[in-house]
Amino acid sequence: MSSLLNTHNLSFKRGSQLTLNAISLELRRGEITAILGANGAGKSTLLSLLAGEIIPSQGEISLQGESILSMPAAKLARQRAMLPQNPNLAFDLGVEEVIAMGAYPFAELSPQQVANLSQRVLQLADISHLAKRRYPQLSGGEQQRVQFARVLLQILANPDQPRYLLLDEPTASLDPRHQHDLLAVVSRIAREENIAVAVVLHDVNLAARWCSHLLLLKNGSQVAYGTPQHVLTPERLATTYGIASTVIPHPRDAERCLVLFEE
Repeated sequence: MSSLLNTHNLSFKRGSQLTLNAISLELRRGEITAILGANGAGKSTLLSLLAGEIIPSQGEISLQGESILSMPAAKLARQRAMLPQNPNLAFDLGVEEVIAMGAYPFAELSPQQVANLSQRVLQLADISHLAKRRYPQLSGGEQQRVQFARVLLQILANPDQPRYLLLDEPTASLDPRHQHDLLAVVSRIAREENIAVAVVLHDVNLAARWCSHLLLLKNGSQVAYGTPQHVLTPERLATTYGIASTVIPHPRDAERCLVLFEE
């Protein structure tokens, strides 16, 4: 797959503290890249940089050769969507109203077009049964899936442009079935819509199952970047997480690996 979004020597400081140091990676069309690391490793900061929400202290972020730092916010919102770790919503809105927020960057869409997109993402997120509910009355996991549907609408609304999707711990509030369902949907739309995806995950085996490339971070520095088979070694995992592990071929798929962390 061709490269869509590239970073080179990307660093970020908060005051005098260097929270990200010289990160270089690429997001490819049709593929998912997982960002992994212990708490405080800099995962969410990196995603915020890729979204253009904060300015790097050093380095470049380019979307097909164009710096996202020079792109107007309205243009960037038409080409990337981001699901933050803890989406805040202070208003008592209905589920369909929350999902329709994803259409805000696209003033040219008719109400019927927005409604059609809403129905599509309700089905993709498996929440059609929640469509008439009030958002504040939902469980944490249900709210997460509604927010997921919102960013899906945003990223699917502009099929003629290069697009990338950023997800910060989208599976955190979900049960195992819905974790896999969500990542299966992300994998499908990435392939079918030619979208590049970066996702922050804590579950290494989820990442190995659904992602073509992994980035390991430790205290803001890049430990390893590459395919799961290349990245997931006991040595690199010990460096990243400070815990011993065994990495074995997956019992149902020899081309995949399975990580067993030791007590």
